[in-house]
Amino acid sequence: MLEVADIFRLHGAVYRARFGDRLRPSQLRALRDIEACRTAYFGGHLKQCDHCGKKVYAYHSCRGALWARHCPKCHRDQTERWLEKQRARMLSCGYFLLTFTLPSELRPLARAHPKILYGLLMRCAAAAVQTLCRDPRWLGARVGCLAVLHTWTRGALWALLYHPHVHLLVTAGGLSAHGAQWIAPKKVNFLAPEGALAIIFRAKMCAALNKAGLLPQVPPQVWKKDWVVHCKAAGSGRKVLEYLGRYVFRVAITNRRLERIQDGQVTFRYRDNHAQRLRRATLPAVEFIGRFLQHVLPPGCTKVRYYGLWSNSCGRQLEQARALLEAPPRAASDPLASPAEPAVSVATPARCPHCGLGQLIVIQVLRAERKLPP
Repeated sequence: MLEVADIFRLHGAVYRARFGDRLRPSQLRALRDIEACRTAYFGGHLKQCDHCGKKVYAYHSCRGALWARHCPKCHRDQTERWLEKQRARMLSCGYFLLTFTLPSELRPLARAHPKILYGLLMRCAAAAVQTLCRDPRWLGARVGCLAVLHTWTRGALWALLYHPHVHLLVTAGGLSAHGAQWIAPKKVNFLAPEGALAIIFRAKMCAALNKAGLLPQVPPQVWKKDWVVHCKAAGSGRKVLEYLGRYVFRVAITNRRLERIQDGQVTFRYRDNHAQRLRRATLPAVEFIGRFLQHVLPPGCTKVRYYGLWSNSCGRQLEQARALLEAPPRAASDPLASPAEPAVSVATPARCPHCGLGQLIVIQVLRAERKLPP
């Protein structure tokens, strides 16, 4: 099966030669580490079948590397652990999915100052939701918000283009100011008006950029246009949580979506959200690498944040809300429950891929070989 790592290995050197001086250190590290994933660069183990005697090299993945959170091949177990923790934190209520999009005029500024702009995008979006939900005309309560940053498009012909936005999974209802009542929305499928959310979001971004000293770099027309905010009911929130979890530790391309690389062109599938069907796109390999790397986050940039009832400072209020909603008792496996004896997992030796009968036993530890380009 074709992998992103194969494309990087074939055309990464050409991309470095053309654009290496324009890349951030984090992007160069991501390019190198994904190239080296499951190669001798990270070391590994030599295993031998106890039935047929065949030897198998098992190299380590890049998931232990600093920038491996963008690798499409790693972190499946880490994603599952993250999802399990979020499911345990969720309240037994309905949810809304809100999407706040950064206007196109601000994308150049976001490219130049990604850590600052991404942080402001998430913080101002959550602040707009909380401000409007505290208003008694709409809800009059404190809600819980889980914010996840995305920087790419999915449904356009030119998939993986730069498109910063943040998804917020928000509780349908919240805790009253005195903490004694859970207040549900006045309408089942309505939390707050999108137009008002967009106006508040725009105003908070303007103030935040001014405070950060970046306002003079913003085109003035951006403050006169309508900003885009979408809000829709998300049922129990479980499906939305699973969708968000897929991209917490990687960029929005999986190896399964890659079809072929031929004559320096990469063909991959993507889902057209408007037509609700799979389509294909073909890009030069160097352009594909560039589109992938533009979504690599800078060091210290947080992709997931918690606000309101889910913030670290509101643990007591979260438990009050849980009690008011009469949530069932937590299972012993719940990460927030009282500590229990850790389960002991016994690793089962892998089956031999040659004979299919024996088991692979580690006979040698392979040291890492740092031989790829820096």
